[in-house]
Amino acid sequence: MKKLIGPFTQILPLTGLALKGALKDDDLQVIPQGGVLVENGLILSVDDFEGLRKANPSAQIQEITGDHVLLPGFVDCHTHICFAGTRAKDYAMRIQGKTYLEIAKAGGGIWDSVTQTRAADEDTLTQLLIQRAARHLSEGVTTIEVKSGYGLETQSELKQLRVIASAAEKTKASLVSTCLAAHMVPRDFSGTQAEYLSYVFHDLLPVIKNEGLSNRVDIFIEESAFDVENALIYLNRAKQMGFDITVHADQFTTGGSAVAVKSGAVSADHLEASKDTEIKLLANSNTVAVVLPGASLGLGMQYSPARKLLDADACLAIASDWNPGSAPMGDLLMQAAVMSAAEKLNTAEVFAGLTYRAAKALNLHDRGILAPGMRADMQAYPCNDYREILYQQGKLKPQIIY
Repeated sequence: MKKLIGPFTQILPLTGLALKGALKDDDLQVIPQGGVLVENGLILSVDDFEGLRKANPSAQIQEITGDHVLLPGFVDCHTHICFAGTRAKDYAMRIQGKTYLEIAKAGGGIWDSVTQTRAADEDTLTQLLIQRAARHLSEGVTTIEVKSGYGLETQSELKQLRVIASAAEKTKASLVSTCLAAHMVPRDFSGTQAEYLSYVFHDLLPVIKNEGLSNRVDIFIEESAFDVENALIYLNRAKQMGFDITVHADQFTTGGSAVAVKSGAVSADHLEASKDTEIKLLANSNTVAVVLPGASLGLGMQYSPARKLLDADACLAIASDWNPGSAPMGDLLMQAAVMSAAEKLNTAEVFAGLTYRAAKALNLHDRGILAPGMRADMQAYPCNDYREILYQQGKLKPQIIY
């Protein structure tokens, strides 16, 4: 049955905006006193509410009272929220001035999360993931990418991916899984980088493909993880198997973004260390540049060069990197709003980076804008002017509308 939702004080459908490059707030279409006609979870029309009501007299009305501004649901295209335990000790050491390497030598870092996640059973991990997804959903994030990468051996990685699949059936948020078995070489693996990646390729990826647990593969390219040469071989082999590929790139040192572009990755994520060469390379490619302000805030380091990426004509998405170590906050809208002030991103650029451009980073083409045929993933903020949303820096909480 058709349902007409509204009236909304303003609707920002985010249609007609470029996929790449800088935007202007004047480019934003604003529909006053608008409505959305939906059926079976898909949008049929977005237009003036009264006009839609007259044209569809048999439609069920879902009345919206008071001032509300409607946006597409946010897409968080990079998270690590399937984990157990805490790394509060890491954070305490970090704000004392300890380095990443010092924290790892003291028993912290990624390996600490691997140990705690391996020890957790599937039911526990599932409930933790559902709780985090519910919090994200309550803050307007309707699509959430979730990585494995705290297993680092076949059965533990499969456990994480099965947990993501199970949680996806028990939350209204849409979960998109990614295999990050190439997060680091685990301490209990005795071989080289190349040998570990070969093990993942032969022992893990075929099972993931056969069980349909994920169609995405990620790798962390960094001095503490995997080098450029081994990463390129691994990504090309994964791509030949039919996986979409993405890269943790240029977080502390450069090199990863070049691999992402060369291998045809859908996205290169982090980019805090990216310079003019990397910016130009990404801008001249079809790889989405994903910036992660939560990691910059959690680690106390510079933001990724978001303004320069946009001005160079890159496709820029904004994600939370929600994880137990470097980005434990998870508040996507707050992070984006704070970064926008530092990097001078306007409202159109931030909303694009949180919606349709982020969907592009997940190779999803059915969400991120409000238009006929798209998923009816929507959020309404209790205000009468869309500019209030970033101004309130994440403190204005939306109503999720399906």
